Amino acid sequence: MKWALHDGWIMTHRELAHLARQPAQLIITLLFPVLLVVMFAFVLGGGMTVDGGGDYREYLLPGMFAMTMMFGVESTFQAIATDLNRGVTDRFRSLPMSPAGQVLGRNLADLITSALGLLVMVGCGLAVGWRWHNGAAGALAAVGLLLLLRFAVLWVGVYLGLLSRNPNLLMAVQILVWPVAFLSSALASPADMPSWLGALSAWNPLSATADATRALFGNPGEGQVWKAVAWPLALVAVFFPLSIRQYRRLSR
Repeated sequence: MKWALHDGWIMTHRELAHLARQPAQLIITLLFPVLLVVMFAFVLGGGMTVDGGGDYREYLLPGMFAMTMMFGVESTFQAIATDLNRGVTDRFRSLPMSPAGQVLGRNLADLITSALGLLVMVGCGLAVGWRWHNGAAGALAAVGLLLLLRFAVLWVGVYLGLLSRNPNLLMAVQILVWPVAFLSSALASPADMPSWLGALSAWNPLSATADATRALFGNPGEGQVWKAVAWPLALVAVFFPLSIRQYRRLSR
């Protein structure tokens, strides 16, 4: 474990150095969630109501925070698949380093970038009228749940990237991710959906995090924190060992 963490931290420095040399990519990554907030809060949210009453923007913003954590699958997939396609991963595998080092470094770098993006989104939310009402402790707990979800879905992206080895399949990943993101309580309450669609939405891991963060922020909506913890831990328990196994089988 110590070896894996040491090598993973070195690889994290590598990924962050790439971002420092490509600031345009970082700026686009940070501005995309802001665009989503503006679009849904002002363009599509004007006629939306909240089940049980309340301000729709206060319902929307925690869902948007959770949704952008889910979108991390795509960037992680592309980065892993690109390194494989260019032979970079083969060079790392020839070095005396932990098999978990490269994928762990990728995840840690994406998690740091995600924390920065989440900070930008919170600032955008405050600018459009969203507020938290349960104090700093509740807000920090909600942010922790959001980053836990991000950490979990990053392992999904790592596994898919190692499995496909082709960055051109990014569109296929987007086709899978976007329905999962929208088929949740991020933008609308499952109570307002048809019964079968609402049942699917209620079992969505994204819904668990969105609802729990609303409760912690003190925004409209109800949620249980244990579900927002259990779902990401289950995803990590499945996709972390699958990612390490797939990494070791790359030469076969």
